[in-house]
Amino acid sequence: MGTAKFAMSCCAAIRLAVLAAGSAALGGCHSVSPMVAVGPAAIATTGIANPELMPGAYLLGPADELRVDVLYEPELTLQPIRIDTNGEIQVPLIGKVQAAGKTAAQLASEIQEQLGASYLRNPRVVVNVTDYARQNVTVEGDVETPGVYRVQGTSSLLQAIALAHGPKRTAKLDEVIVFRTVNGQRAAGRFDLRRIRYGYEPDPLILGGDRVVVGYSDLKGALQTFVRAAPAFGVFRPY
Repeated sequence: MGTAKFAMSCCAAIRLAVLAAGSAALGGCHSVSPMVAVGPAAIATTGIANPELMPGAYLLGPADELRVDVLYEPELTLQPIRIDTNGEIQVPLIGKVQAAGKTAAQLASEIQEQLGASYLRNPRVVVNVTDYARQNVTVEGDVETPGVYRVQGTSSLLQAIALAHGPKRTAKLDEVIVFRTVNGQRAAGRFDLRRIRYGYEPDPLILGGDRVVVGYSDLKGALQTFVRAAPAFGVFRPY
């Protein structure tokens, strides 16, 4: 074998060895899929629980109770009113309005626009959530008490994990993943619990229906399920 061919053969063997070692290492440490959002993309997926950092981020849902004020028009004010199972509320003069999946500010803007289009001149509408519906979140993985817990619309990741009595000593705190389905689209974000605890990163918003998995024990299976249904390309996107 010539010197050039021998060198090429050696390089190929080295590359294969590196790839094999890398694959084994990834499998051993339950490496997070590249389709799971991290950093700013992850917090964009969930929203921020602290209303001072991101006001109005909470998305309304069925059974949330609202107060809808039409300023200077007390006969049009709704207090209180609950969003029905279809995600709608009944508004005087307008009829049914879709509320679920919107922020309170977005709903107020839509009602204001519809009232102004046909009935009132320059209306001003304010929507406030007076009671958040209690919903369930699943907390799995290396936590002391995995299970399904009741949460409210203002719950955070730290609060959800606290409901499960905190992570175990063996937990991989930088591999905490929140899985969420919104309008039929699934997404996932990875968070570092230590950085959140110390205030280096914001505390993500947790909503009813979310699944929180703390690495190690159940993380690999959860990621495999997520990846099997995800797009073929190795980038994060809702699906």
